[in-house]
Amino acid sequence: MTSSTILAELNLYMKQQDLSVSHLARRLCLNVGTVSYILSGTRKLTIDQLDRITEVLGFSKGHFYTNFIHEYLEDSTPDWRRIRPFLFNCVELNRLDCIREIVNLLLDNLMYSQTLFEVAEELFQAGKYEAAEILYENVADSERKQHSERLAMCQYRLFKIRIGKDQMLNFKNVCQFEPYVDRLDEVFQLEALKDLANVYRSLQQWDNVEKFTREMEKKAKILYFHEPRSENVFQEYQAKLGRPMFVYIAYASLLYACVAEGRGDYELALQYTYEYADLSWVRESDNDTEHWKHLYAEWAQANTYANKIMSGDCSILSDYVNYIETRPDEVYTALLNMLFAANRYHFDLDFVLLQFDSKIKEYAPHINQLYRTEIMFDYFDSFLYELTLYYLRTSNFANGFTSLLQGLDLSCKINKEQHILKYVGLFEEFRHQAPSEVHLSYNQLIRKVCAAV
Repeated sequence: MTSSTILAELNLYMKQQDLSVSHLARRLCLNVGTVSYILSGTRKLTIDQLDRITEVLGFSKGHFYTNFIHEYLEDSTPDWRRIRPFLFNCVELNRLDCIREIVNLLLDNLMYSQTLFEVAEELFQAGKYEAAEILYENVADSERKQHSERLAMCQYRLFKIRIGKDQMLNFKNVCQFEPYVDRLDEVFQLEALKDLANVYRSLQQWDNVEKFTREMEKKAKILYFHEPRSENVFQEYQAKLGRPMFVYIAYASLLYACVAEGRGDYELALQYTYEYADLSWVRESDNDTEHWKHLYAEWAQANTYANKIMSGDCSILSDYVNYIETRPDEVYTALLNMLFAANRYHFDLDFVLLQFDSKIKEYAPHINQLYRTEIMFDYFDSFLYELTLYYLRTSNFANGFTSLLQGLDLSCKINKEQHILKYVGLFEEFRHQAPSEVHLSYNQLIRKVCAAV
């Protein structure tokens, strides 16, 4: 980045090229009067004019953006009509440094808080999460002493953006967001409570899953069954949610089933599964409603098999296998359930693993609309652990150590300390069966773990 001003660079270019103002104007595709005003400093550059100058001077777009902030924006009263196109250009070029400078400049005046929040929402909806995060973070900081719904919404968006593979960071993010849930609009609270329950589900903190599921269920039932409202108001609720409201009531039963499974009560989990399988109480009958009812019927069928197999009923194993043969999205979750049961009730699963061997090797997770990515990472990590345990328990050491190393590596990547310790325990139990190359790979992974601590 040159230390010269934009106008100094432009004047130098004119001198080197022996250009008159009219010649320069033609190259810039601007009228002569405008160029004269720019060169004399009596008219401020627009971002479009800056981009034209940058291109004519032979630099890449954005080369002078930092200069533009210091020379044309920070020493004057902010003009949103000039700043907005500049801000979106910075987003396009991923100039996060310039976005931070502009945001800091604007938030010296709190009147821009709402404007920046609206831009952040626009960027969030467009999937520009890095830029949106900067805006949400600064707007939230400017309103940290307020108890506004906007502050809560910023914290919710930051929570959504920051949830990822690292489970320790996920726990930190969920704790940071929790105090703001009750300040959200009542409809957004449904989504937020669902998201909190899902993250705690991935962390296997079943008491918290149950807590937030109960809050979500209570609010959803009030809005769906008891809230006095016109049809127009109800449709406004639906538009904010993006999915039918009954979905959250049914999802509560699904989450209760997950809690019961996590606590090892598969009979209770089966009862909750029957609850969300029966959606005869749903009033709507449009295409979107039918779509979601079909999804819940599918999930209920799959989870009925799952809870029966995990309670030790291996008589349904063949039916379960037949069921997932035509449902590739269910394969990994189903195999995890079968492995869990086989390891605890000691039945033979070799024929199933052989049948789905190619699927196991090409794992590519499918994310359901209600299931965040962190849940699928946790599923696959658990899957690898159960697979490792099954292979080692049945003396299939080659496959066992292969999956152990894969699982330990994944646990390190998602920072799942509980699973890391379980893999270490398995290796120590079967260490005498491991060949030298496995010892070498294992030791390298353990050094990686130690370095990260």
